Amino acid sequence: MARTQLTAIGTQLMHTLEDAATHLQRLHGIVEKMAMAHKFQQPTAPFGQQLRRAAAPLVGMLKAQYSFLADQVSGLILVATRGGNEQRKVSALREGVGQLRSALEIATNKVYEQHAVEEKETPTED
Repeated sequence: MARTQLTAIGTQLMHTLEDAATHLQRLHGIVEKMAMAHKFQQPTAPFGQQLRRAAAPLVGMLKAQYSFLADQVSGLILVATRGGNEQRKVSALREGVGQLRSALEIATNKVYEQHAVEEKETPTED
């Protein structure tokens, strides 16, 4: 039976994507807290700054290997820190998080397509 393994580069890329997914979950939580604050007519400005602080390390992590994802995160930061209608801002942030999640999934699939190596298991004699 052959099983699929990743090359060293593929493993490194997957580690980056897994860390990015963890950061993205944090960003999603901040966006949803912002949406709840808006729903209950509470100030949402602190959440924009919180999102900016939480997203900045993600941009740095993705910049080297996945610059297109880093650009999407930078776009989220811009949306979060600009003024304007709060409902539109929350909608744009939710959409941005969804796009990032999809892009991470696509990048993960590409890593498996491009860096997968099938290793044959040697039969063990009992």
